Amino acid sequence: MDARDRSGQPTLYEAPVSRIEGLEGERPVIHFERNGEAATLECDYVAGCDGFRGVSRAAIPAERMKVFDRVYPFGWLGIVAEAKPAIEDITRGCHEDGFAMMSIRSPSVTRLYLQCAPDDSPDNWSDDRIWAELHKRLDVPGLPPVNEGPITQKAVTAMRSFLAEPMQYGRLFPAGDAAHIVPPTGAKGLNSAMADVKVLAHALVERYRADRADLLARYSDTCLKRMWLVQRFSAKLCTMVHQFPGENEFVRRLQRAELAYMTGSEPGRMDFSENFTGLPVDA
Repeated sequence: MDARDRSGQPTLYEAPVSRIEGLEGERPVIHFERNGEAATLECDYVAGCDGFRGVSRAAIPAERMKVFDRVYPFGWLGIVAEAKPAIEDITRGCHEDGFAMMSIRSPSVTRLYLQCAPDDSPDNWSDDRIWAELHKRLDVPGLPPVNEGPITQKAVTAMRSFLAEPMQYGRLFPAGDAAHIVPPTGAKGLNSAMADVKVLAHALVERYRADRADLLARYSDTCLKRMWLVQRFSAKLCTMVHQFPGENEFVRRLQRAELAYMTGSEPGRMDFSENFTGLPVDA
Protein backbone atom coordinates (compact mmCIF):
# COMPACT_ATOMS: atom_id res chain seq x y z
CA MET A 1 0.00 0.00 0.00
CA ASP A 2 2.94 2.33 0.60
CA ALA A 3 4.12 1.64 -2.95
CA ARG A 4 0.64 2.45 -4.23
CA ASP A 5 0.66 5.75 -2.35
CA ARG A 6 4.07 6.63 -3.79
CA SER A 7 2.78 6.00 -7.31
CA GLY A 8 0.35 8.89 -6.96
CA GLN A 9 -2.55 6.74 -8.17
CA PRO A 10 -5.80 6.85 -6.17
CA THR A 11 -7.00 4.05 -3.90
CA LEU A 12 -10.68 3.97 -3.01
CA TYR A 13 -11.53 2.72 0.48
CA GLU A 14 -15.03 2.22 1.92
CA ALA A 15 -16.34 1.69 -1.62
CA PRO A 16 -18.39 -1.56 -1.63
CA VAL A 17 -18.88 -3.16 -5.04
CA SER A 18 -22.40 -4.17 -6.04
CA ARG A 19 -21.76 -5.89 -9.39
CA ILE A 20 -19.30 -6.34 -12.24
CA GLU A 21 -20.33 -6.21 -15.90
CA GLY A 22 -18.75 -6.60 -19.33
CA LEU A 23 -16.21 -9.23 -18.31
CA GLU A 24 -16.21 -10.81 -21.76
CA GLY A 25 -15.51 -7.49 -23.44
CA GLU A 26 -12.39 -5.35 -23.50
CA ARG A 27 -13.51 -2.86 -20.82
CA PRO A 28 -15.18 -4.45 -17.78
CA VAL A 29 -17.21 -2.11 -15.58
CA ILE A 30 -17.24 -2.26 -11.78
CA HIS A 31 -20.29 -0.74 -10.08
CA PHE A 32 -19.68 0.52 -6.55
CA GLU A 33 -20.88 3.01 -4.00
CA ARG A 34 -18.87 5.76 -2.33
CA ASN A 35 -20.06 8.38 0.13
CA GLY A 36 -23.62 7.25 -0.49
CA GLU A 37 -23.43 7.76 -4.27
CA ALA A 38 -23.33 5.18 -7.07
CA ALA A 39 -20.22 5.18 -9.23
CA THR A 40 -18.53 3.05 -11.90
CA LEU A 41 -14.97 2.15 -12.79
CA GLU A 42 -13.88 0.97 -16.24
CA CYS A 43 -10.76 -1.17 -16.38
CA ASP A 44 -8.74 -3.59 -18.48
CA TYR A 45 -8.80 -6.48 -16.01
CA VAL A 46 -10.43 -7.32 -12.67
CA ALA A 47 -8.56 -9.12 -9.87
CA GLY A 48 -11.23 -10.77 -7.75
CA CYS A 49 -9.64 -10.52 -4.29
CA ASP A 50 -12.90 -9.95 -2.42
CA GLY A 51 -13.15 -13.14 -0.38
CA PHE A 52 -15.50 -16.09 -0.31
CA ARG A 53 -18.68 -13.98 -0.08
CA GLY A 54 -17.61 -11.24 -2.49
CA VAL A 55 -19.24 -10.34 -5.79
CA SER A 56 -16.46 -11.37 -8.17
CA ARG A 57 -17.16 -15.12 -8.21
CA ALA A 58 -20.90 -14.38 -8.36
CA ALA A 59 -20.23 -12.50 -11.63
CA ILE A 60 -19.27 -15.77 -13.33
CA PRO A 61 -22.26 -17.53 -14.95
CA ALA A 62 -23.08 -20.74 -13.09
CA GLU A 63 -22.87 -22.80 -16.27
CA ARG A 64 -19.29 -21.64 -16.80
CA MET A 65 -18.05 -22.70 -13.36
CA LYS A 66 -17.70 -26.00 -11.52
CA VAL A 67 -17.58 -26.07 -7.73
CA PHE A 68 -15.89 -28.73 -5.61
CA ASP A 69 -16.88 -28.60 -1.96
CA ARG A 70 -16.62 -30.53 1.30
CA VAL A 71 -18.04 -29.36 4.64
CA TYR A 72 -16.50 -31.03 7.68
CA PRO A 73 -18.60 -32.15 10.69
CA PHE A 74 -16.60 -30.08 13.18
CA GLY A 75 -15.27 -26.59 13.76
CA TRP A 76 -12.59 -24.81 15.75
CA LEU A 77 -13.04 -22.74 18.85
CA GLY A 78 -10.25 -20.19 18.46
CA ILE A 79 -8.97 -17.94 21.20
CA VAL A 80 -6.31 -15.26 21.57
CA ALA A 81 -4.67 -15.22 24.99
CA GLU A 82 -2.22 -12.87 26.64
CA ALA A 83 0.04 -15.78 27.49
CA LYS A 84 3.65 -16.55 26.62
CA PRO A 85 3.98 -19.49 24.20
CA ALA A 86 4.97 -22.61 26.10
CA ILE A 87 7.50 -23.53 23.40
CA GLU A 88 8.74 -21.81 20.23
CA ASP A 89 7.05 -24.25 17.85
CA ILE A 90 3.49 -24.69 16.64
CA THR A 91 2.02 -27.51 18.73
CA ARG A 92 -0.77 -29.86 17.61
CA GLY A 93 -2.63 -32.26 19.85
CA CYS A 94 -4.42 -35.27 18.32
CA HIS A 95 -6.43 -36.24 21.37
CA GLU A 96 -9.29 -38.75 21.53
CA ASP A 97 -11.55 -35.91 22.71
CA GLY A 98 -10.66 -33.77 19.68
CA PHE A 99 -7.93 -31.80 18.02
CA ALA A 100 -6.12 -28.85 19.64
CA MET A 101 -3.38 -26.48 18.52
CA MET A 102 -1.17 -23.72 19.88
CA SER A 103 0.32 -21.12 17.51
CA ILE A 104 2.38 -18.04 18.25
CA ARG A 105 1.28 -14.45 17.71
CA SER A 106 4.12 -12.72 19.61
CA PRO A 107 6.49 -13.45 22.52
CA SER A 108 3.61 -12.69 24.88
CA VAL A 109 0.49 -13.68 22.92
CA THR A 110 -0.69 -17.11 21.77
CA ARG A 111 -3.46 -18.23 19.46
CA LEU A 112 -5.04 -21.52 20.50
CA TYR A 113 -7.69 -23.79 19.00
CA LEU A 114 -10.00 -26.58 20.17
CA GLN A 115 -12.05 -28.90 17.99
CA CYS A 116 -15.75 -28.42 18.66
CA ALA A 117 -19.11 -28.81 16.96
CA PRO A 118 -19.44 -26.60 13.85
CA ASP A 119 -22.54 -24.90 15.26
CA ASP A 120 -21.15 -24.49 18.78
CA SER A 121 -21.22 -21.07 20.44
CA PRO A 122 -18.30 -19.38 22.19
CA ASP A 123 -20.75 -18.61 24.99
CA ASN A 124 -20.74 -22.31 25.85
CA TRP A 125 -17.04 -22.15 26.66
CA SER A 126 -16.01 -20.52 29.89
CA ASP A 127 -12.36 -19.61 30.34
CA ASP A 128 -11.94 -22.39 32.89
CA ARG A 129 -13.41 -24.95 30.50
CA ILE A 130 -11.16 -23.77 27.67
CA TRP A 131 -7.96 -24.02 29.71
CA ALA A 132 -8.94 -27.42 31.09
CA GLU A 133 -9.47 -28.79 27.57
CA LEU A 134 -6.26 -27.22 26.26
CA HIS A 135 -4.23 -28.77 29.06
CA LYS A 136 -5.87 -32.16 28.51
CA ARG A 137 -5.30 -32.15 24.74
CA LEU A 138 -1.90 -30.41 24.50
CA ASP A 139 0.12 -31.05 27.66
CA VAL A 140 2.45 -34.03 27.29
CA PRO A 141 5.23 -35.43 29.48
CA GLY A 142 8.63 -33.89 28.83
CA LEU A 143 7.33 -30.56 27.50
CA PRO A 144 6.18 -27.41 29.35
CA PRO A 145 2.41 -27.15 29.88
CA VAL A 146 0.34 -24.56 28.05
CA ASN A 147 0.66 -21.14 29.69
CA GLU A 148 -2.60 -19.55 30.76
CA GLY A 149 -3.52 -15.87 30.56
CA PRO A 150 -6.43 -13.49 29.93
CA ILE A 151 -8.48 -14.50 26.88
CA THR A 152 -9.09 -11.45 24.67
CA GLN A 153 -10.84 -13.09 21.68
CA LYS A 154 -13.09 -16.10 21.33
CA ALA A 155 -14.86 -17.38 18.18
CA VAL A 156 -15.99 -20.59 16.44
CA THR A 157 -14.96 -21.24 12.83
CA ALA A 158 -16.57 -23.91 10.65
CA MET A 159 -14.36 -26.12 8.47
CA ARG A 160 -14.64 -26.64 4.73
CA SER A 161 -12.70 -27.39 1.58
CA PHE A 162 -13.85 -25.44 -1.49
CA LEU A 163 -12.55 -24.81 -5.00
CA ALA A 164 -14.25 -23.18 -7.98
CA GLU A 165 -12.77 -23.66 -11.43
CA PRO A 166 -11.74 -22.29 -13.77
CA MET A 167 -10.12 -19.40 -11.91
CA GLN A 168 -10.78 -17.08 -14.82
CA TYR A 169 -13.75 -15.74 -16.73
CA GLY A 170 -13.12 -13.27 -19.53
CA ARG A 171 -11.13 -10.49 -17.92
CA LEU A 172 -11.89 -11.53 -14.34
CA PHE A 173 -9.24 -13.40 -12.34
CA PRO A 174 -10.46 -14.61 -8.91
CA ALA A 175 -7.71 -15.07 -6.33
CA GLY A 176 -7.51 -16.35 -2.77
CA ASP A 177 -10.75 -17.05 -0.91
CA ALA A 178 -12.80 -15.86 -3.86
CA ALA A 179 -11.69 -19.02 -5.66
CA HIS A 180 -10.76 -21.51 -2.94
CA ILE A 181 -10.90 -22.27 0.77
CA VAL A 182 -8.93 -24.84 2.72
CA PRO A 183 -9.38 -25.99 6.32
CA PRO A 184 -6.95 -24.03 8.50
CA THR A 185 -5.19 -27.14 9.80
CA GLY A 186 -2.41 -26.79 7.23
CA ALA A 187 -2.11 -22.99 7.48
CA LYS A 188 -2.39 -22.62 3.70
CA GLY A 189 -5.18 -20.07 3.24
CA LEU A 190 -3.17 -16.83 3.19
CA ASN A 191 -0.19 -18.56 1.59
CA SER A 192 -2.39 -19.81 -1.26
CA ALA A 193 -3.88 -16.37 -1.81
CA MET A 194 -0.41 -14.82 -2.04
CA ALA A 195 0.66 -17.52 -4.49
CA ASP A 196 -2.31 -16.64 -6.74
CA VAL A 197 -1.46 -12.95 -6.56
CA LYS A 198 2.18 -13.63 -7.42
CA VAL A 199 1.15 -15.51 -10.57
CA LEU A 200 -1.39 -12.84 -11.54
CA ALA A 201 0.96 -9.92 -10.86
CA HIS A 202 3.70 -11.44 -13.04
CA ALA A 203 1.20 -12.13 -15.83
CA LEU A 204 -0.09 -8.54 -15.75
CA VAL A 205 3.42 -7.09 -15.77
CA GLU A 206 4.29 -9.18 -18.83
CA ARG A 207 1.03 -8.17 -20.50
CA TYR A 208 1.85 -4.45 -20.25
CA ARG A 209 5.64 -4.48 -20.52
CA ALA A 210 6.08 -7.15 -23.18
CA ASP A 211 2.59 -7.30 -24.73
CA ARG A 212 2.39 -10.98 -23.73
CA ALA A 213 -1.10 -12.35 -23.10
CA ASP A 214 -0.14 -16.01 -22.78
CA LEU A 215 0.60 -15.86 -19.04
CA LEU A 216 -2.81 -14.37 -18.33
CA ALA A 217 -4.39 -17.08 -20.47
CA ARG A 218 -2.61 -19.72 -18.36
CA TYR A 219 -3.39 -18.11 -14.98
CA SER A 220 -6.17 -20.53 -14.08
CA ASP A 221 -4.26 -23.65 -15.13
CA THR A 222 -1.13 -22.50 -13.30
CA CYS A 223 -2.96 -21.75 -10.06
CA LEU A 224 -5.20 -24.81 -10.15
CA LYS A 225 -2.24 -27.15 -10.64
CA ARG A 226 -0.81 -25.91 -7.37
CA MET A 227 -4.12 -25.43 -5.59
CA TRP A 228 -5.22 -29.05 -5.97
CA LEU A 229 -1.95 -30.12 -4.33
CA VAL A 230 -2.69 -27.66 -1.52
CA GLN A 231 -6.22 -29.04 -1.19
CA ARG A 232 -4.76 -32.55 -1.04
CA PHE A 233 -2.39 -31.60 1.76
CA SER A 234 -4.91 -29.58 3.78
CA ALA A 235 -7.71 -32.15 3.50
CA LYS A 236 -5.38 -35.03 4.31
CA LEU A 237 -4.00 -33.28 7.38
CA CYS A 238 -7.49 -32.25 8.47
CA THR A 239 -8.87 -35.79 8.26
CA MET A 240 -5.78 -37.24 9.96
CA VAL A 241 -5.81 -35.17 13.15
CA HIS A 242 -9.51 -34.59 13.89
CA GLN A 243 -12.02 -36.88 15.51
CA PHE A 244 -14.97 -37.55 13.18
CA PRO A 245 -18.35 -38.15 14.84
CA GLY A 246 -19.49 -41.74 14.41
CA GLU A 247 -16.20 -43.13 13.11
CA ASN A 248 -15.25 -46.58 14.37
CA GLU A 249 -12.01 -47.70 15.97
CA PHE A 250 -10.64 -49.01 12.65
CA VAL A 251 -10.65 -45.51 11.15
CA ARG A 252 -9.08 -44.04 14.26
CA ARG A 253 -6.30 -46.60 14.17
CA LEU A 254 -5.67 -45.71 10.53
CA GLN A 255 -5.39 -42.06 11.57
CA ARG A 256 -2.79 -42.97 14.16
CA ALA A 257 -0.85 -45.07 11.66
CA GLU A 258 -0.83 -42.18 9.17
CA LEU A 259 0.31 -39.80 11.90
CA ALA A 260 3.05 -42.21 12.96
CA TYR A 261 4.30 -42.50 9.39
CA MET A 262 4.31 -38.73 8.88
CA THR A 263 6.22 -38.02 12.07
CA GLY A 264 8.31 -41.19 12.41
CA SER A 265 9.77 -41.75 8.96
CA GLU A 266 12.09 -39.67 6.80
CA PRO A 267 9.82 -39.83 3.70
CA GLY A 268 6.81 -38.85 5.82
CA ARG A 269 8.60 -35.88 7.37
CA MET A 270 9.92 -34.75 3.98
CA ASP A 271 6.46 -34.91 2.42
CA PHE A 272 4.97 -32.86 5.26
CA SER A 273 7.82 -30.32 5.21
CA GLU A 274 7.63 -29.71 1.47
CA ASN A 275 3.87 -29.18 1.50
CA PHE A 276 3.75 -27.20 4.75
CA THR A 277 6.55 -24.74 3.96
CA GLY A 278 5.22 -24.02 0.49
CA LEU A 279 5.05 -25.55 -2.95
CA PRO A 280 6.36 -23.55 -5.93
CA VAL A 281 3.67 -21.33 -7.44
CA ASP A 282 3.92 -23.33 -10.65
CA ALA A 283 4.04 -26.74 -8.90
